[in-house]
Amino acid sequence: MEKSKVYFTDMHTTMNENLQQKLSRLIKTAGISQIDFEKKYASIKIHFGEPGNLSYLRPNFAKTVVDIVKELGGKPFLTDCNTLYVGGRKNALDHLDSAYVNGFSPFSTGCHVLIADGLKGTDEVLVPVEGGEYVKEAKIGQAIMDADVFISLNHFKGHELTGFGGALKNIGMGCGSRAGKMEMHSSGKPQVSHEQCVGCGMCTKICAHSAISLTERKASINHTNCVGCGRCIGVCPTDAVQPAWGESNEILNKKIAEYTWAVLQGRPHFHISLVIDVSPFCDCHSENDIPIVPNVGMFASFDPVALDVACVDAVNSQPVMAGSLLEKSTREHHDHFTDVSPNTDWKVAIDYAVKMGLGSKDYELIAI
Repeated sequence: MEKSKVYFTDMHTTMNENLQQKLSRLIKTAGISQIDFEKKYASIKIHFGEPGNLSYLRPNFAKTVVDIVKELGGKPFLTDCNTLYVGGRKNALDHLDSAYVNGFSPFSTGCHVLIADGLKGTDEVLVPVEGGEYVKEAKIGQAIMDADVFISLNHFKGHELTGFGGALKNIGMGCGSRAGKMEMHSSGKPQVSHEQCVGCGMCTKICAHSAISLTERKASINHTNCVGCGRCIGVCPTDAVQPAWGESNEILNKKIAEYTWAVLQGRPHFHISLVIDVSPFCDCHSENDIPIVPNVGMFASFDPVALDVACVDAVNSQPVMAGSLLEKSTREHHDHFTDVSPNTDWKVAIDYAVKMGLGSKDYELIAI
């Protein structure tokens, strides 16, 4: 079988070509014009960065992708789904504030920002997952599924649960609604912290399954009736309702692959990864650490699996950044991401994604 093509360019510039122009040339050389964008809605899935984190992708890179989609006749928008945990992106209003603070506005990027799963993380589409072992119906943000074309723009970095965060993580976990994220992170149901609960009753009003009751002005969840939709998490004003974390990393990785399949199946898609500011942990943190390796470059492919593998290989070929968490690790695994997060196995998601038919581990790297 023919190897998947992954296109690459380093971060060197010339007097005649800056990084944005170089990214544009990379994307066009990789063949994005093969997709029919004419009058099509194109979702560009990106991570806007948790406030306080400075390693997220600059909005300038997003504008480059937006400009190409417009040039090809498409109607692009930048998008992400709300988070499951407490932070600056828990609901659409806070999420938009965070995106704007970090520079992602219609004025800087040339397109609008849409939070795909709506105000409280409940606007979702149930997508059947053919052949899924763990997920039968993926819960994907509505706006993402409404789009005609899907593009992922990924900041490639480390991750404490999945080893690294690249195309599969950005798509699978990132496109899940709040209920979808809860399904991936845990097979359990949410709990209520009585210390934080003020008895406002908002959770009882939002629950469609009569699973929540108030006793002495404290909410409790009946897990027999609870379906794990996560609506109570989104509506709680004091963050007293909390998800049940704890799915094994192996199953989490496989669920991410199944969610990725749900997002991509049946429509054109294209993927871009920037291996820069390779922080040890996810951009969901409200802080970031010293990059574990020097900046590598920019990659693009129609195959998200081959793209992730190529980026991993590129990172593992790099020297260790002085003073980083990678330098401080025991470095017993001969793999930068496993050395930083030794309880993870990033190969699980890759192998399972291949099994799901999402792509190939075999790739041809084409430098431009």
